[in-house]
Amino acid sequence: MSDAPLFLGLDSSTQSLKAILIDDQLGVQGEWSVNFDADLPHYKTRGGVHVAADGLGVTSPPVMWVEALDRLLERMHQDHCPFARIAAVSGSGQQHGSVYWRRGARARLAALNPQTSLADQLRTAFAVEASPIWMDSSTGAECREREQAMGGAQALADLTGSRAYERFTGNQIARIYRLNSDGYAATERIALVSSFMASLLIGDYAPIDVSDGSGMNLMNLRMRQWDPRSLEITAPDLAGRLGPLALAHETAGYVSAYHQQRYGFGPQTPVIVFSGDNPNSLAGLRLKEAGDVAISLGTSDTMFAALRDPTPSGEEGHLFASPVDPEGYMALVCYKNGSLTREAIRESCGAKNWADFARLLEQTPPGNRGRLGFYIEVPEITPPLLIPGRRRFDAEDRPVAAFDPAAEARAVYESQMLSMRWHGDRLGIRPKTILATGGASRDLALLRVMADVFGVPVWVAEQANSAALGAAYRARHGRMCRDRGRFVPFGEAVAQAPAFRKAIDPDPNAQRLYADLRTRFGNLEQRL
Repeated sequence: MSDAPLFLGLDSSTQSLKAILIDDQLGVQGEWSVNFDADLPHYKTRGGVHVAADGLGVTSPPVMWVEALDRLLERMHQDHCPFARIAAVSGSGQQHGSVYWRRGARARLAALNPQTSLADQLRTAFAVEASPIWMDSSTGAECREREQAMGGAQALADLTGSRAYERFTGNQIARIYRLNSDGYAATERIALVSSFMASLLIGDYAPIDVSDGSGMNLMNLRMRQWDPRSLEITAPDLAGRLGPLALAHETAGYVSAYHQQRYGFGPQTPVIVFSGDNPNSLAGLRLKEAGDVAISLGTSDTMFAALRDPTPSGEEGHLFASPVDPEGYMALVCYKNGSLTREAIRESCGAKNWADFARLLEQTPPGNRGRLGFYIEVPEITPPLLIPGRRRFDAEDRPVAAFDPAAEARAVYESQMLSMRWHGDRLGIRPKTILATGGASRDLALLRVMADVFGVPVWVAEQANSAALGAAYRARHGRMCRDRGRFVPFGEAVAQAPAFRKAIDPDPNAQRLYADLRTRFGNLEQRL
């Protein structure tokens, strides 16, 4: 019955589309989701994706994301969501995924009929019907060519924030241009998943945010502009297809007449520029100073931290523009083998649920009696291990064929945390505390390993979906910036956010043990 404003955050992730609605005091008022596999089975995805026979190519159909938005808004409408009270919308999209709008799509977006679903009207609006996403590893040749053309991996990292990575959008575009030149020629605009979803809301092409645009190997990180040489070596006439860049607090447009008439959004509802899932998670976890580190445990596992004076690495990790500070940066280490890999190991151990898996893990001591494992179910980013497989080593670093279930359970948890600590150290990330988020952040056994390996307390956010929540926070922040006509410090927008809850403190004995294991782990990883 209240007239108080609400703020909507969307998150188009690998497996689902989620929405979180918050009020002006940052309390969560509603949540909705659409799971791609379960709710849209006719697209025949598994984990939201299609995997090529070679295991390297991984794509999703962009029309599935369109239909998911139809389903999500319909569910919100059926639940009597007060769309008219929504004062601003922002969103999150899985980073690195790209969408290729066919020529004429902009006019189609502007003329949408509110009596018909988005999916029915946009089904043929794509020049490339399968969008490469962050799990794709098919662009090795393009990555090598990019690094050579740009003066090497370190030179490319100095310019763009990262060496050439297979999933980065510039390399995906180069491959599509090489293998599907007709599709590229038919493309009017190339969007990231984030700007694509924003476009569906405003009925026009939305700009790419600099934070998400940092993950393309195409942007001058410090200038926050497309780099002409990077564009030139990727594909012809690329600047026009990418459109402008925008800062994350800026307004992309306004909710279109289509959504106003179909669902009841108010007129002139600003849509704040959408960003990537990792930048939105940083916003949702409100990282403010050096030493505040977040670890997101989801389909992919990521560790990220806010920085002011970055040092790019030509070997590993990423630097992105900050989504909450126009002059700031964020560091990130990303792993493809996250929750799905842990689930595969759990099933192979015969554990029916995570409680059973935790009981298995407890049968072995911290450090696993020196046994270490590497679990690569899909080609990995960190470190770059492109050949899947499970590799196990005994306490003498000798390869072994298998572990017993208890040792396997502990090894898969310890290996990921040891890897994050190893690579974070090399990027200069020195945690004082860790904020855990993502679906697996509810797993106390995993958080115990995390705290002991890093030797710092682990806190958790009561609201698990940090990317969607971060998008809702950013909607409120962007609205404040728009109303005041200037940039407002992000901290002002989230000052009333709920406090985090401490989950666990490190065990000093285990902490010392893992410090000794870390070097062994790093050396074994280098061998692999």
